[in-house]
Amino acid sequence: MALFRVERATPLAPDEAWRRLTDWQRHGQVVPLTRVTVAGGPPYGKGTVFTARSGIGRLAFDDPMEVAVWRPPEAEGRAGLCRLVKRGSVVTGWAEIEVHGQGGGSRVIWREELRVHGLPRFLDPVLARVAAWVFGRAAGALLASR
Repeated sequence: MALFRVERATPLAPDEAWRRLTDWQRHGQVVPLTRVTVAGGPPYGKGTVFTARSGIGRLAFDDPMEVAVWRPPEAEGRAGLCRLVKRGSVVTGWAEIEVHGQGGGSRVIWREELRVHGLPRFLDPVLARVAAWVFGRAAGALLASR
């Protein structure tokens, strides 16, 4: 499996950084060639299921995910943690988003472990670098947008 980690600092308060990063449908606006649909609607939390459909035409695939842990940041300083479990036939693994208060803003840590069905394991380092770049840019865009 390909494992990567992305960290970003933001002037946003932890609750606002959390809100932006866990607005699943907005991920489709910042991840290239991806559309996200959420089963049900807000409020989101543990058990929420959503699907990211990535690609073009016949080369597209679904990446269904379920929120396994939902612990928003709290005012008394507890970091937020969201853990997603990937349940697809093409992409499996997990993702974690942590939001820590830092000074007047936040520090975000995004960790993900991916396995792409049919992709040889010797390509895992390449997959990790590409995924870190894509999701690092996505996190930056989600945290920067209004």
